[in-house]
Amino acid sequence: MQTSGTVLSVADFDAVVIGAGPNGLVAANVLADAGWRVLVLEAQPDPGGAVRSAELTHPGFVHDLCSAFYPLGLASPVMRGLDLTSYGLRWRHAPLVLAHPTSDGRCAALSTDPEETAASLDDYAPGDGDAWRAFRCSTPCSRPSRR
Repeated sequence: MQTSGTVLSVADFDAVVIGAGPNGLVAANVLADAGWRVLVLEAQPDPGGAVRSAELTHPGFVHDLCSAFYPLGLASPVMRGLDLTSYGLRWRHAPLVLAHPTSDGRCAALSTDPEETAASLDDYAPGDGDAWRAFRCSTPCSRPSRR
């Protein structure tokens, strides 16, 4: 593994991946698993892109920074194919997937329970619960499996 500030020749690699966010790291991992020599370049001081956390408000209170990737990771066949659980990854599932509090004291929350989500959205903005139900039923990826 190379560290920041190391000068390398691109000719020493089979692929150069720009960005060490979730997509770049997954792509680099898939290529490396196939035997490619991969160089990952990242402009930010820390890798991870949208999959990072930091203590922002109080010591010991860790915030997710742009953590929109997490719910999608488990659904990804590419991510599942990396067999990250064999390297120690443990998926945790909270009953509330995300919450968006606003300065007026209201908070919209998405839950693993569709009815709880609809109720939260409707409390936040009347009518949004029904609109979300209609949207959810219109998308193939959110319909129940018929196995």
